[in-house]
Amino acid sequence: MKTPRSLRSVAAVAAASALAVTLAGCGSSSNDAGSDSGSSDKPITLTVTTFGAFGYDDLYKKYESEHPNIKIQPTNIDTGGNAQTDAFTKIAAGSGLSDVLGVEEGWLGAIMQVSDQFQDLRDYGADDIKDRWLPWKFAQGTDPQGRVIGYGTDIGPTGLCYNTKAFKAAGLPTDRDAVAKLLGGDNASWDQYFKVGAEYTKKTGKAFYDQSGFLWNSMVNQMDEGYYKKDGSLNVKDNAELKAKFTQLADATLSGQSAAQTQWDWGGGKAFVDGSFATLVCPGWMLANVKSQLEAGGGGADTGWDFADVYPGGATNWGGSFLSVPKQSQHPKEAAALAAWLTEPAQQVEAANAAGNFPSTVEAAKTMAEQAKPNPLFNDAPTGAILAKRAEGVQAQFKGPDDATIQEKVFGPALVQLDQKKTDAEGAWNQAMGLLDDLVVNNN
Repeated sequence: MKTPRSLRSVAAVAAASALAVTLAGCGSSSNDAGSDSGSSDKPITLTVTTFGAFGYDDLYKKYESEHPNIKIQPTNIDTGGNAQTDAFTKIAAGSGLSDVLGVEEGWLGAIMQVSDQFQDLRDYGADDIKDRWLPWKFAQGTDPQGRVIGYGTDIGPTGLCYNTKAFKAAGLPTDRDAVAKLLGGDNASWDQYFKVGAEYTKKTGKAFYDQSGFLWNSMVNQMDEGYYKKDGSLNVKDNAELKAKFTQLADATLSGQSAAQTQWDWGGGKAFVDGSFATLVCPGWMLANVKSQLEAGGGGADTGWDFADVYPGGATNWGGSFLSVPKQSQHPKEAAALAAWLTEPAQQVEAANAAGNFPSTVEAAKTMAEQAKPNPLFNDAPTGAILAKRAEGVQAQFKGPDDATIQEKVFGPALVQLDQKKTDAEGAWNQAMGLLDDLVVNNN
């Protein structure tokens, strides 16, 4: 999941990760798998650290009622970036981690660098339940040595949010099926998206998308290999495909298609109401953000937002998290059982209904599609069914240890410069390459 918690403040994580590697294996041997074999009736407290909105509050109460000997002590950190810093600080210190730790996809690659600090969930039955997840999601939580260190919670299949009033003003179709066809349907491409954007901007004088960063994230995620190759090596400099995509986005942005909004702010929600932009990148969890922004900006169902079963470049995933059990836990058996229970299909459906996240288990995704109700905020779009379709064809991309840093600290500033029209495509690319050297290459 990537609500505003995806603003990952990772400047200190590289150093913390390096220190954590040196501390790998320093935890007490009493925390090794299978060491906690106490009676199931023994009263224990399990600590859980998540971030943003996992939708677990009611589930915690349910689990406690079904397990009278267990008390759950939850901690929820506001953003994924702060959660990442907190986790790596405690890994480096060798103490302080919760029994169950939420890990975001964006910094999973960094966690994999210290995966031996986490329990291998195969020792607690992971192989017996692995078929519950989408295969690529289960693979993401498996380290290069084959150790399963995370049970998948949610995923981020992505469709397109668009404003029907804005489209109508530009003479574009407003019906969601017609919008999908306009963008190419199953063959939707970024070329066509930016072509429609150019038409929209010409007719209305307004921006087509809110800002460049979210689009860039999607374009990178759709590549077979993103910022890292599958062998773990950096894949940025001299990457002709990556630079071509960057230039394509830069050209559209400089032509006026970007509203130059600040990520996660949108003018306190006003930009969703006043027609500042017409389309938005919408993984499932973003729908909850749109709702909160509309409320903050004084809008509602009549503002005109809809959700289409289409996305430029095809299927893509943005976001998603995992539940892991650190070796620091004094109750690994019980912690693993809780993590497994929280990620069962039935619980994933409850969490999805509570927090708006889309489940990563096959059965839960099917349930969400079958039980999809019209979403009044999005013109009665069957958002659950659409997201289930958008999840088809998604493949996991290898995420390296500095993936989040590259996305937000390397390319982020360059994209802001483009949004504000303070540079050209080549200048922005060169700026990003300089930041790559400073923040990643020269620190490794």
